[in-house]
Amino acid sequence: MDELLRILSEIKEGVDFETEDALVDDEIIDSLDLTAIISELEDAFDIEIGMEEVTPENFNSAEAMWDMIERLSK
Repeated sequence: MDELLRILSEIKEGVDFETEDALVDDEIIDSLDLTAIISELEDAFDIEIGMEEVTPENFNSAEAMWDMIERLSK
């Protein structure tokens, strides 16, 4: 989780990723941020994030992203 938080903070500074739970819904991250996040997560965690995974539910919070990473790592 620490690695995820580091990645998110590098992509979008000034956001409290530990507590924010509406990153997509409140437009805190935009499509360009999302593209960068997906690319970085795929590289850092050696996973493939398919288009079916790119939903607000999977990207609204760091916790949701972490759950997706764990699920895709199996």
